[in-house]
Amino acid sequence: MHARSRNYVSESEVCKLESVPLDFGDYHPLKPITVTESKTKKMNRKGSTSSTSSSSSSSVLDPLSSVLDGTDPLSLFAAAADPVPTTATMDSTRKKRDKDDSPAVGSDFEPWSSKRGEILARYTTTEKLSINLYMGSEKGKAATTGSAVSEKVRTRLEELDDLEEGSQKELLNLTQQDYMNRIEELNQSLKDAWSSDQKVKALKIVIQCSKLLSDTTVIQFYPSKFVLITDILDTFGKLVYERIQSMCVDNRVSLPDNFSPECVNDTAKETCLNWFFKIASIRELIPRFYVEAAILKCNKFLSKTGISECLPRLTSMIRGIGDPLVAVYARAYLCRVGMEVAPQLKESLNKNFFDFLLTFKQIHGDTVQNQLVVQCVEIPLYLTLYSPAIDWILQCIAYRAPEVSKRGNAVFLFVSCCPLFLLSYRYKNDLCRL
Repeated sequence: MHARSRNYVSESEVCKLESVPLDFGDYHPLKPITVTESKTKKMNRKGSTSSTSSSSSSSVLDPLSSVLDGTDPLSLFAAAADPVPTTATMDSTRKKRDKDDSPAVGSDFEPWSSKRGEILARYTTTEKLSINLYMGSEKGKAATTGSAVSEKVRTRLEELDDLEEGSQKELLNLTQQDYMNRIEELNQSLKDAWSSDQKVKALKIVIQCSKLLSDTTVIQFYPSKFVLITDILDTFGKLVYERIQSMCVDNRVSLPDNFSPECVNDTAKETCLNWFFKIASIRELIPRFYVEAAILKCNKFLSKTGISECLPRLTSMIRGIGDPLVAVYARAYLCRVGMEVAPQLKESLNKNFFDFLLTFKQIHGDTVQNQLVVQCVEIPLYLTLYSPAIDWILQCIAYRAPEVSKRGNAVFLFVSCCPLFLLSYRYKNDLCRL
């Protein structure tokens, strides 16, 4: 009996596993693995005919998953802690975010006009006041009749120089009511000069009024003086803005509220730049700061980033004001115009606030102390003069700010200058709750 011959090569080909091509595009190590089995059946002993059959089966389920019935406890905990937001929730969140980033303040913001009467009634004086009145010149009238443009420009430049050379009259020994009447006369003179197309005269009146904010001769009256002078500045800013806006009217179609600089024609842009150039030529810091801040909104005619670029620069300009009382009211005015034109730019408001805290120690310096001695003003009374400005700055910072930011600012202010903070009566309760 002879052993049968075997073909080992063919048997090896038959018995080895079937190769399945792997698509690496769908491959992932955590995907269920598919195992392919190959079975070999012998049909008979003689003739050795073999046939193969293949079957595929999925891998066995994860034993841990089978025990938990597919409910992963970590997944359940995460789902309970952070539920999937619904469409309504997402819409309400989006509306809240859009409201916080809105370029205009809402009705929940207390306007400056509601504080005006209270400040005027609280900060009064019986001492005599003084004021400088601008005296008009004939040059201003001649400038409007000149035929040559170059002559008109030269005359207007000479008019601006006249203000520096003392074309003004000082009125002394005024009572508080007389002082307020004179300020109202200046406000009316500003409107009359503007309506008669004497723009340079109007600018000179505003510069003159801004200079009054550097005078602290009667220091207890300074908050009321600030209210009166800034009324004139607001009037000037409104007149300039409306003037440039009227130049953008094309075919009796005015600019929309949310216009872009591309919608502004070249004539209006040139006029706007001309106003900024005139203001940049003002020599003294305080009037230059106040007049530029008054027309801050006009930056919208020039570029989309004009306001966001000017606010930090104006904030830095205030650092050059040596008197801490004058400086804090300059910061309050910048917050006023900032909230009107760009309330979403809170970075400059916060910078204003912390700059004040850094300069608070100036109150104890020799300059301030000597001034208080001369005017016979005690420190407690002097600190109350800061209250309206601090109150307004804090209101602007806290408006629609995160709760964490409100608490952080309040604690930092309390540690830095606790006595002054307590004088801002509106925030006493907030501080006590911390």
